[in-house]
Amino acid sequence: MTSRTTPGLTRFNTSDEAAATAELHEVCSSSAWGSKVLAQRPYADADSLFAASDAAMAELTTADLEEAMAGHPPIGRPKPGDPTSAREQRGMAGASEELKAELLELNLAYQEKFGHVFLICATGATAEFMLGQIKVRIENEAEQEREIVRAELAKINRIRLTRLVEEAAE
Repeated sequence: MTSRTTPGLTRFNTSDEAAATAELHEVCSSSAWGSKVLAQRPYADADSLFAASDAAMAELTTADLEEAMAGHPPIGRPKPGDPTSAREQRGMAGASEELKAELLELNLAYQEKFGHVFLICATGATAEFMLGQIKVRIENEAEQEREIVRAELAKINRIRLTRLVEEAAE
């Protein structure tokens, strides 16, 4: 990524703890992840923030991962009025009704098997790609799937942190 300090990173580094915590919660709803990332402020550059995020994600327990996943709507059903989930799931916009129905059915089966929503870094992904991924991943064992979810969350967090550090100071 970038090694320069940006206005958004400066704002994040200097904002009070409550404001920074709220920003991190918008990135990832795991309070353990947020606490770990917050504790390492200030960050010299975006790469340092990304490394801290990745390290915090690697340390999350199963319960922490469940908390993080709870902040994500199912693929194909972004939260109404939430521009982040709508932007991230843009690849579903042109999907046929048949594909959406199949994805919904698989989402429900996945959720029944694993106890949480199917989580994938949807940014830039087509509906067909996501459908293919859920078909493959629903066959995984729980432990294997948990580690895939951890990696997908890490990708999502990096994308969201990039937006945070690139936003102009208010």
